[in-house]
Amino acid sequence: MDYKQYIESTPNIMLGKPVLKGTRITVELILRKLSEGLTPENLLKSYPGLTIEQIYSCLAYSADVISKEEVIAT
Repeated sequence: MDYKQYIESTPNIMLGKPVLKGTRITVELILRKLSEGLTPENLLKSYPGLTIEQIYSCLAYSADVISKEEVIAT
């Protein structure tokens, strides 16, 4: 999935946090809701303008960000 068609980051929207294009819904919010046990279907009901592709784009974006992190041994 090409998440870049769904996610943007601009300094004047949500202080530059990644958001779903055309919204103020952050990738972080979607990930937190999913981690709290909400299903994609729950999110679609809670946010009527949201699409399943946008939810999956948040997951793809976060996987890409994590894959580029440097692991520091402790």
